[in-house]
Amino acid sequence: MTKLYLAIPCYNEEEVLRDSASKLADKFDAMMATGKISADSKIVFIDDGSKDRTWEIITQLHGENPVFQGIKLSRNRGHQNALLCGLMTLKDKADAVISIDADLQDDINVFDDMVEKYENGCDVVYGVRSKRETDTFFKRFTAEAFYKILEKMGAKVIFNHADYRLMSKRALEAFSHYKETNIFLRGMVPLIGYKSDIVTYERSERLAGESKYPLKKMLALAWEGITSLSIQPIRLITWLGLIIFLISLAMIIYSIIRFFIGATVSGWASTLCSIWALGGLQLLAIGIIGEYIGKIYLETKRRPRFIVDEFLED
Repeated sequence: MTKLYLAIPCYNEEEVLRDSASKLADKFDAMMATGKISADSKIVFIDDGSKDRTWEIITQLHGENPVFQGIKLSRNRGHQNALLCGLMTLKDKADAVISIDADLQDDINVFDDMVEKYENGCDVVYGVRSKRETDTFFKRFTAEAFYKILEKMGAKVIFNHADYRLMSKRALEAFSHYKETNIFLRGMVPLIGYKSDIVTYERSERLAGESKYPLKKMLALAWEGITSLSIQPIRLITWLGLIIFLISLAMIIYSIIRFFIGATVSGWASTLCSIWALGGLQLLAIGIIGEYIGKIYLETKRRPRFIVDEFLED
């Protein structure tokens, strides 16, 4: 019987936490009653340095029901690091760990399918959205474009999959050897290469509170994903530089020919356009290269990706 743990990152989730905990407890009770998971399975909330009553509620839940456990980070480290903390802390305690967000917009009823696929030999089971009707047009368009851009740049990601997935103990142990500081989990997990499968579900509306991923954070996550998984931006700069160099050679030849036939026309427009175009391109290239150098700088420091302040367990 599978010993299942849930890893649930939380940041300022006091408005939804008790409702989510109640639904998760009911789901676990049903799965335990039918023998799908063992009685010592646990639901673990990871508090990512919340500023509201999130940790207080987690502590209360732990006291009320032993199925609930809590991990408190020493400070806010972001969703990806909080989730990573949960996965790495729980990898030796469970047969499999499912990661899911605290708002439960992801359908918890597919837990059964995930566990079944795990028991049939899958080390990773991805939760994949079947459609995006609950998203705005802008969110749907940008999200789908993001996955397609990542694919074009050589990063292996699962289309319409975020961070709702099951990982076996074996997969988590393999993943623990990935030590980089700049992490993008939905792009890194497929690198493990073990047997995997998907389950599809429909994402629901958020019950209360605000999304912890506004546009600014979504763009930052997208850029982190691209630069963490691919060097294509640097290669694009190389090709762009080559194209502009060839164009400049053609323009030099053209200017020499015009000079010898006496058809040169002096003017500021072409000169200024060239200066601005090349100057802008150089700044863009320096910026992208600098981004990669900055990531190398952070990686070489080998700072801890998270620090656990407190762990509520049995």
